[in-house]
Amino acid sequence: MKITFPHLGNVYIAGKAFLEELGQEVIPPPRCSKRTLELGTKYSPETMCLPFKINIGNYIESIEKGADTILITGSCGPCRFGYYSVLEQSILDDLGYEVEFIVFDPIYEGVRELKNNISRALNVKSYRKLIKAGDLGWKLIKKSDYLTQLANEKRAYAFNSYLVDEIMEDYYKKVEITVGGEPMLKLMDQVEDSLKAVKIDKNKNPIKVGIIGEIYTIIEPSVNLEIERKLGHMGVLVEKSLTPTKWVEHHVSNFPFGSKEENEKYKLAKPYIPTLVGGHGRETVGSAIYYAKKGFDGVIQLLPLNCMPEIVAKSILPTVQNDYNIPIMTLIVDEMTGEAGYMTRLEAFVDLLERKREEKQNGRFLHGC
Repeated sequence: MKITFPHLGNVYIAGKAFLEELGQEVIPPPRCSKRTLELGTKYSPETMCLPFKINIGNYIESIEKGADTILITGSCGPCRFGYYSVLEQSILDDLGYEVEFIVFDPIYEGVRELKNNISRALNVKSYRKLIKAGDLGWKLIKKSDYLTQLANEKRAYAFNSYLVDEIMEDYYKKVEITVGGEPMLKLMDQVEDSLKAVKIDKNKNPIKVGIIGEIYTIIEPSVNLEIERKLGHMGVLVEKSLTPTKWVEHHVSNFPFGSKEENEKYKLAKPYIPTLVGGHGRETVGSAIYYAKKGFDGVIQLLPLNCMPEIVAKSILPTVQNDYNIPIMTLIVDEMTGEAGYMTRLEAFVDLLERKREEKQNGRFLHGC
């Protein structure tokens, strides 16, 4: 069995090392590229959202490298993600690819089926070994997310923000040739040291922007056109409302109670969106309010075209913007999104936030006089 899975931000780093610790042969999908998108767009239904199309491209590129088994999580509620595995299997079958899908549906969809699928995918008889590998995988997820956020912070304060890009690009190249969990952790420690050595301007007071929206669009750089890098080079400090670490903390490590931060967001969103709308629609609304209360200068919602839960959230965000006096911009992405127009909107939004901050500071000064 040669395993692959969708490319989802930093998840592939931890997933690769976790499965290798269990003795599995892993063929992680290459980092998403123009070819990935072209393949996915060519073979996917036109009206499907961008994450689906990227997934198809991921699978084809992995199959070309020898993968024969695909791991993917399931879902529930009014979001099409729950049907991804069925549609993707059908597309790959029609293309003549002989691959097996192993789907990890939510536990309330059936404990026995979930247990059987985990057993098939991991092929491990020793629970001690599984727990050890799982602990290592959890450390890798947290560490990889930490490095991403550290890089975001360094870009916002660095004298030379492009030095951060060089460090991270070298890191991603080395990830592909590093085998096993412990060597991966050592690599991450080295990257952390390199990032911390980047010289910063402590006198800077960067604009703070919260990134909210659909989880895949938030954490996969190829889909959001490297929004974290782009904003970082503008001197903006970025924080993402959803990361693999936050997802695991809410749905796995704190099951069934959920994490404190996500539960707070649900509570904040309730007056505006009292029921589940699928995907991360409710979290999007709650996160916008959460960042407003934390004193962020602005919020950017990211969503793939045709994403129903985020369309619902988008319709509510103007009310949140007015109630909490925080600028909110929505960016919708698909395979036709042009980088030039995207950059123009980001630059205009950052200019708006800077003027708003200046007006606020000048108002305080005049009031004090």
